[in-house]
Amino acid sequence: RGHRVLVVTHSYGDRVGVRYLTNFLKVFYLPIVPFYNKAVLPTIVCSLPSLRHIFLTEGVTLVHGHAAFSSLAHEALMVGSLLGLPTVFTDHSLFGFSDASAVVTNTFLKFSLANTSHTICVSHTGKENTVLRTSVPPDRVSVIPNAVDSVMFRPGKARSAGGGVVTLVIGSRLVYRKGIDLVVQVLPRLCGQRFGKKGDVRVDV
Repeated sequence: RGHRVLVVTHSYGDRVGVRYLTNFLKVFYLPIVPFYNKAVLPTIVCSLPSLRHIFLTEGVTLVHGHAAFSSLAHEALMVGSLLGLPTVFTDHSLFGFSDASAVVTNTFLKFSLANTSHTICVSHTGKENTVLRTSVPPDRVSVIPNAVDSVMFRPGKARSAGGGVVTLVIGSRLVYRKGIDLVVQVLPRLCGQRFGKKGDVRVDV
């Protein structure tokens, strides 16, 4: 649609500075070293000069941050709001309310999203979860489902014991927090109970 998109992230190995990808997407690799799970240490102010410089010199008109655990994304949203720019946050995951990690994350999000113009969730369940966790008004949260080409996952030739076609689709990043490790334990039980020993099941990850 003619929008000019810039990507701002932290350094990855020797990738520091400004690079252009093959599709002419401009990427800023800030000289910040991640400290845990590819996330940078929250500093609030250390990234401010770099983010402010990029937003002003590049003529940024909208700041969009992803993921609850991304410190850099929330710092960018804060700098954007201080500069009077519209800011949007996308939340991808469901979180609890009682464990230590959830309490810290949810409290932080309440502060971060208080000044964010709008929030996007990838499902209606995710929206309900985010609204409850962050106290953001529901009218400031929209749902944009993940882009999944459902045609790719139409039932194939696999047949269950009852003669029906069954396709199991698992859409997830391969990380422990997503519970992907449980698939190995769940699928044998599911196949044995539902389809019998002769049933064939197609699994797409």
